[in-house]
Amino acid sequence: MPAWSRSTRRQRLPRDWPAIRARVLARDPVCRICGAAPSTEVDHIRRGDNHDLSNLRGVCAPCHRAKSAREGGTAAAARRARRRPSEPHPGLR
Repeated sequence: MPAWSRSTRRQRLPRDWPAIRARVLARDPVCRICGAAPSTEVDHIRRGDNHDLSNLRGVCAPCHRAKSAREGGTAAAARRARRRPSEPHPGLR
């Protein structure tokens, strides 16, 4: 099952998201990350549910996937770090 299918992100978008999305894509016709490809998706610059226009930018799908993968990898590493036992290594006792 893809991760997006378990996400609540879509339900947390504001009611007027289609209008906001259209405004961002009109403002940013070219990807704000690579500067080469047409913008087809809207990216939240800072993670979270801040849907203010200053926190949104138009991006191409490959750049959006790469950014989301980096953020997901960082979050997964943080979760793994929290699960590590706090006891010292047995060979160091």
